Amino acid sequence: MKVVGLIGVSTLGRSTFVDDLIQALRLDDWTVSTVKRAPDGFDLDQPGKTSYGRREAGCREVMLVGDRRLVLMREFRDDPSPSLELLVARMMPVDVVIAEGFKGANVPTVEVCAPSSGRPSRWQSDPNIIALVAIEPIDTGLPRFGLDEIGDLVAFLVSRLDLRSRP
Repeated sequence: MKVVGLIGVSTLGRSTFVDDLIQALRLDDWTVSTVKRAPDGFDLDQPGKTSYGRREAGCREVMLVGDRRLVLMREFRDDPSPSLELLVARMMPVDVVIAEGFKGANVPTVEVCAPSSGRPSRWQSDPNIIALVAIEPIDTGLPRFGLDEIGDLVAFLVSRLDLRSRP
């Protein structure tokens, strides 16, 4: 599996950029999965649910399985969060895993930049950043794509990640 990082997406607000990127990869028949770093304090589970009670009772992992999907929740308690590498290793094999929000991960990474947002960019100091998606003009030697250039970004990623040609 090839892993590509994607950081800075939150500067886009409720944009469909990541969904558009996934759909463009799927149009070229690549299989895609994502792993997203949620904000600290985020909790998918809610009091009153059986799964919540099981976790609170001490289960390290609780898996919810329905007829169309599953969710695996793991309690870290005293353990550190697992590395991106360990998280990806748990996933079913696909062509591309998009790792969203894992700043500083040791994988090729695309940064979404919007200088007017006031958020500092990482591309000047992070050697893993291979390209930018820029909302505004940015003076850089890195490959740069606009929000409307998803096809060009996908072509760049396919080449950079050395994805095998489809039959």
